[in-house]
Amino acid sequence: MNKEEIIEALKTIVEPYSEEVSALAHIDENTDFINDLKINSANLVDIVLDIEEKFNIEIDNDSMAKMLTVKATTEIIVQKLEAHAG
Repeated sequence: MNKEEIIEALKTIVEPYSEEVSALAHIDENTDFINDLKINSANLVDIVLDIEEKFNIEIDNDSMAKMLTVKATTEIIVQKLEAHAG
């Protein structure tokens, strides 16, 4: 799964938690979940749980704390997928 595919999957996961339709339509690596998509911290936890389920990975607390942007989240997903595959 490449980064573009992961970003598309993230868009689908994040959509129910954000009312910022225009920001969702233009989601990219620079998108910030809290500032751009107006997602609160409680919903970020839900998003992480959805990511774990979608990608069949486990995200530790340290990684979760870094998942504030699409870029950081994508990098963590790739890292966990590679570790899981290896």
